[in-house]
Amino acid sequence: MRSSYSEDDVIFLLKDITGLVRPLPAEEREKMIQSGKHYSEMLPIEYVPTEEYMRVYRETLKIQAKPTALAVGILADRIIRKKGREIVLVSLARAGTPIGILLKRYIRMKYGSDLPHYSISIIRGRGIDDNAMRYLLERYEPEQLLFVDGWIGKGAIQNELKKAVSVYEGVSPDIAAVADPANMTELCGTHEDILIPSSCLNSTVSGLVSRTFLRDDIIGPKDFHGAVYYGELKDSDLSYDFINAVEKEFVVEPSAEGGRAVKEGRESAAELPAEKNFILETGIDEVKEIAGKFGIDDMNLIKPGIGEATRVLLRRIPWKVLIDERYKDAPELGHLVRLAGEKQVPIEYYPLRHYKCCGIIKKVSEF
Repeated sequence: MRSSYSEDDVIFLLKDITGLVRPLPAEEREKMIQSGKHYSEMLPIEYVPTEEYMRVYRETLKIQAKPTALAVGILADRIIRKKGREIVLVSLARAGTPIGILLKRYIRMKYGSDLPHYSISIIRGRGIDDNAMRYLLERYEPEQLLFVDGWIGKGAIQNELKKAVSVYEGVSPDIAAVADPANMTELCGTHEDILIPSSCLNSTVSGLVSRTFLRDDIIGPKDFHGAVYYGELKDSDLSYDFINAVEKEFVVEPSAEGGRAVKEGRESAAELPAEKNFILETGIDEVKEIAGKFGIDDMNLIKPGIGEATRVLLRRIPWKVLIDERYKDAPELGHLVRLAGEKQVPIEYYPLRHYKCCGIIKKVSEF
């Protein structure tokens, strides 16, 4: 699969289906999804940001690059302590891909290990790409594979992964994620709902690669899941702009041996927003409460957390955005407020515990 990333950073195990699929407008796609057609059988038209939105994005990147870098460092240290240095990073396309690249670079910088990094597809309701898994397991031991994602919203993909890898003996269902406000994994950089700037854009911050695609007329039984390469957007590509902005914030200091080493991520944890004291409740409990409050019978219409709420505004038909009153003027929500304004989506201030915001998709009957 082509991408604007170097193969030194990541290898995509995807089928290039460029030119074979007509992207659909958001409203048409939403009606088809809610009438029963699976979202992986279609591709959305990529949202072209306004110049004002891009200005907000650039400001957001300046503010959020450091917290993202610190969380990547914490996550990388936890990975090495738990999994060792012989792992293979397997990022879940596409939100996991830039995070996998950052983890690879941090671990190489700090630990001297140049880890293999692949990006493969997993699709809610359809499972993981079994051909990609077979490819990896022909080359590596099952215990080496470590799945990577950007953030965990309410845990749907993590649950999908647990089911999917149960047939692969020795493969761990653990997901390493930078942000886990849902409180689903210990292998995370933070349980805070931080903004990872790559969630603010689509393919132009993800190697010009589309979201993944699976439909029998295009993806054969021996094919990897598919994706489109948006070469026509190369002049707007910010994929390495994001990677480099975060990498510059990795905390590096002279080591005792006179070389260079990255400080332990956990030493810098105080510079991240304060962690919430999660005990028993997980994000899905809060999502169920939101569903009850707003009379929503399909949990898939509720997308909690900054990353997921942004996705709703970028490629779905939003009904409303919930923002916790405590974060009314938070700079990390500036891009979201801007998008909601551009798309005339109402914002409601609503008390949230795990998340700073939540996107809710409009029901087809309300179009």
